[in-house]
Amino acid sequence: SRTRLKVVLLGSAPLLVQTGLAESLAGRFEVIRVTHWSYSEMRDAFGYSLEQYLYFGGYPGAAPLVKDHARWARYILDALVETTLSRDILLLNRVEKPALLRQLFQLGCDYSAQIVSYQKMLGQLLDAGNTTTLAHYLTLLSGAGLITGLQKYSGAKVRQRGSSPKLLALNTALITAASGRSFDEARRDREFWGRLVESAAGAHLVNGLAGTRADVLYWRERSREVDYVVSRGRVVAALEVRSGRRKESVPGFEAFDRMYRPRRKILVGGDGLPLEEFLRTPAERWVA
Repeated sequence: SRTRLKVVLLGSAPLLVQTGLAESLAGRFEVIRVTHWSYSEMRDAFGYSLEQYLYFGGYPGAAPLVKDHARWARYILDALVETTLSRDILLLNRVEKPALLRQLFQLGCDYSAQIVSYQKMLGQLLDAGNTTTLAHYLTLLSGAGLITGLQKYSGAKVRQRGSSPKLLALNTALITAASGRSFDEARRDREFWGRLVESAAGAHLVNGLAGTRADVLYWRERSREVDYVVSRGRVVAALEVRSGRRKESVPGFEAFDRMYRPRRKILVGGDGLPLEEFLRTPAERWVA
């Protein structure tokens, strides 16, 4: 008798799975993306509070180690980050400047949720390359689920590619593990904690919308900015995150509304939607 067989191929790097196949399997497979664990998943599985999630991030394997900070941080940096960089990226891709790739990863953690021009990146990096190399390496880091670079929303796809990217760590544990700050020290540092809040909100959108037709971007014109713009076809949503580290006014909202008339404007934190509720809400809801 014939046996109906379904094969599930698991891998931390999509390229690794593809490399091991003898043929393309065109039309005979489905890609199911498994991204970083969400706040709801970490809360339900490990009892994380919102503050614990912001600091310790969405790595289930590291959850049993959170009471031993040094061990937890080494697990993140050695078992996850270094393995991803050395095996998932460097062994499977042509990277002529490995040191530059590692520096770019650290820069992405240090400047997560901030807009950084490629020229400024080159000025911060010791092993200088060029903007094309940096853009390529940022794409590799994004594909590995570490750091991504959000492009500027302008209503025109062509203009997005030439914009300065907004760097974003896709898991806040990547920021905290290498920071040297303990949980209590991070809580007391208002500027640092604000970056965790903004990064967690952006990562929630990017991870939650992975594999969909929606794009996560940012918008800025002169001094006016919208933290995150979610676009799917003609449906556009603008999101501003109040983290406590910036002024409470949001002039970018009004300017963006006049220019693009988004379907939704969501203020997260402050007098708006509580951060915890935002992180518990599926990202697709905002462009439904």
